[in-house]
Amino acid sequence: MKTLATIGYETDTQGGLIARLKAAEVELVVDVRAVASSRKAGFSKTLLGNSLNAEGIDYLHLRALGTPKPGREAARAGRIDEMRAIFDAHLEEPAAQLALAQATDLAKTRRIALLCYEDDANCCHRQIVAARIRATLKCEVVDL
Repeated sequence: MKTLATIGYETDTQGGLIARLKAAEVELVVDVRAVASSRKAGFSKTLLGNSLNAEGIDYLHLRALGTPKPGREAARAGRIDEMRAIFDAHLEEPAAQLALAQATDLAKTRRIALLCYEDDANCCHRQIVAARIRATLKCEVVDL
């Protein structure tokens, strides 16, 4: 059975994140942040992608799988159920459906990790994305 990974970097360094990805034999990081910039050093899109590529891990940003601003605001305020409802509605949009199909197709043949900021996948939309992929592929989901 294939395994789908998810990972957050909230309390990690770039080096620590890359080490966890390599230990899990991840081949491709699928960045599911709506905004792929970060105040945390080393996690903005271009720098992170280049650093991952230098370590033999591919990088793809699927912005359409990011949480819309109202969902991010709800999550920051601790209103996780509200964030989930907003994100579930967002996933019905055509661009999100296409991005979800792309991530699912990639997970069929490669070991991927869905990346977002939050450490706790239970409080993050990446768990919803992972659940949708798992429903299609019947794969195991592991939070790194």
